[in-house]
Amino acid sequence: MDQAGEIAESLRMIRDSAAAVAPRGDLRRIRALRFTDPGFERATWEKMCALGWPALALPEAEGGSGLGMRGFAALAEELGAGLVPEPLIGAAMAARVLCGAPLAALLDGTSLVIPAWQERPNSLEAGADTALSEGRLTGTKIFVPMAGGADFFLVPARGGLALVPRDGTGLTLAMERTQDGGTFGTLTMDRAPAMPVPGRLERALEEATLAAAAYLLGVARRAFAITLGYLATRVQFGRPIASFQALRHRAADLKIQWELTRASVHAAAATLDRESDLAACRAAVSRAKARAADAALLITRQAVQLHGAIGYTDEADIGLFLRKAMVHANLYGSAALHRGRYAALAPEEQDG
Repeated sequence: MDQAGEIAESLRMIRDSAAAVAPRGDLRRIRALRFTDPGFERATWEKMCALGWPALALPEAEGGSGLGMRGFAALAEELGAGLVPEPLIGAAMAARVLCGAPLAALLDGTSLVIPAWQERPNSLEAGADTALSEGRLTGTKIFVPMAGGADFFLVPARGGLALVPRDGTGLTLAMERTQDGGTFGTLTMDRAPAMPVPGRLERALEEATLAAAAYLLGVARRAFAITLGYLATRVQFGRPIASFQALRHRAADLKIQWELTRASVHAAAATLDRESDLAACRAAVSRAKARAADAALLITRQAVQLHGAIGYTDEADIGLFLRKAMVHANLYGSAALHRGRYAALAPEEQDG
């Protein structure tokens, strides 16, 4: 088997392994976890760690699987298709910069580390408004996904990165519910004791942003598939509504948007796997994230409409995908932010 064949086989196995956490067609676990604390299952998180998912993209020399961003993006897409709430993307972001005992505890499921990096709405700046001095953190972090389930937070600040325990002194965590039934946390630190961590967050942040785009790709893919199934079985005027030309045209338009997004996400993953230049990586990631956010919102909204009145009820599974897209579209930067960043980084290669 050549290298391309080996990569394709690895990606297939990764996608198949996701069924251990996100069984295809079964959303009962997802429904049961909505609006609960912390919004995900620790046992499922430990299963993810046993499967090696937080270290999937890490080099083998660092204790990872060495499958790169193509492998991790493929996994994130499957988890998006299953609406999986466990904070794998954030934990993998932390795994990229941790080392030693903190990394080992994260990878074996003993300790869940969630990055608390964002300080301003719709911004990719990390650490400008938070101070690390003499082993203590002062500042506020916002929009921390599933923060109530963290054991530690990985916090970027002026002065470097640091780990701060969830139950540490000088730390306050305020939680807010999100549209999809999960939570965001606001982390306020007033000279909270912290352990300095070597390393930088820039590359890890780009990888997490791309994984978020892949997750949205999975949300859109599954919503589209559910909708096609509904159109094929719903009968009006004596025939399936999938035979109506107007609906076929709408479905074709959505398929085009999904395919364009898939190509952009896969191209960005390949770029991150081969490219060391951060600017080139950021351009590829922004193009993918902007497309994924727009496409996921478009496809899930249209999917609800194509289901008719039943699509607007909470009992209809299709609504879960729209709610997930609404929450995740702005994580790691909105489509507008990433279009602006892409325009600044690649002005001669505008993506229509």
